[in-house]
Amino acid sequence: MFKRNKSLEHKRELLFPGVPQSTMKNNMRNFHSLSQLVLSAGPLKPTPAVKHSKAIHFEIEILDAQTRNQICIVDKVSQTSTIHDVKRKFHKACPKWYPSRVGLQLECGGPFLKDYITIQTVAASSIVTLYFTDLGQQVSWTMVFLAEYSGPLLIYLLFYLRISYIYDVKESSRRLRHPVVHLACVCHCIHYIRYLLETLFVHKVSPGHTPLKNLIKGCAFYWGFTSWIICETGNHFINTILAHPSHTGNNACFPSPNYNPFTWMFFLVSCPNYTYEIGSWISFTVMTQTLPVGIFTFLMSIQMTLWAQKKHKIYLKKFNSYIHRKSAIIPFIL
Repeated sequence: MFKRNKSLEHKRELLFPGVPQSTMKNNMRNFHSLSQLVLSAGPLKPTPAVKHSKAIHFEIEILDAQTRNQICIVDKVSQTSTIHDVKRKFHKACPKWYPSRVGLQLECGGPFLKDYITIQTVAASSIVTLYFTDLGQQVSWTMVFLAEYSGPLLIYLLFYLRISYIYDVKESSRRLRHPVVHLACVCHCIHYIRYLLETLFVHKVSPGHTPLKNLIKGCAFYWGFTSWIICETGNHFINTILAHPSHTGNNACFPSPNYNPFTWMFFLVSCPNYTYEIGSWISFTVMTQTLPVGIFTFLMSIQMTLWAQKKHKIYLKKFNSYIHRKSAIIPFIL
């Protein structure tokens, strides 16, 4: 034991010549404490690297679809911006074209880009060229439907009340009229009041816009032909079912009848709302026995038959197992 201690002291003198033994012990003790502190702190954590994210922006060149001349350039468009955002910036550069009347295409003659499409989905490079088409004066779909249906309601009442500006003094002063005249007025008012209420509270009207000329054509048709009770009820219940969230959108299912007998028409046809609509106007034609109503019913039946056949083809592709034995609008016939 003595020899071992002596050999250790001899080694210390060789490693640290001239250093007192007490000082050397203190240094060793300090070194031991420092090593214990380092070990207790654990491994060194690397300094997190600073991420420098670079936002991608696009430059939108807008050309006239007819002349191919450049109208303006919309810059600093982010990749998450939509076509609607581009239209708003285009409106700031060219105030005479508000967003709803701006039509943008990737190529001349191609389809107009939807407002919800993002720029990054159509951009092949940082510079995107779009072609502009002026869609003309635009109105909302809700405004179109309200104008189409309120006109016939008011115009019919003018004739029913026999205003002196329309009829002569003798005719406007008549108070005794056939009961069918009053019944026809009630049925007509119920029909268009139902349309107005369903437009406001039942139907999911598209948030988009349509050219002003469509409003004029629709009003001319409905208002011009203005100068049916079971079918009206059935039509309302069918529209209520069609407005259900499960029957709209990409994941829609085919409407099915419920406990309401008016919905059982779904067993026979794929578009019972048009079936009830035609039935209403046929009943109204028989009741009034007037030529304008008959012509209106005939033209309306043709139009609704075309709509029903188009929808029936779509239903056949999506719900073939449900409607392969159904008719489009008239049970067992059409």
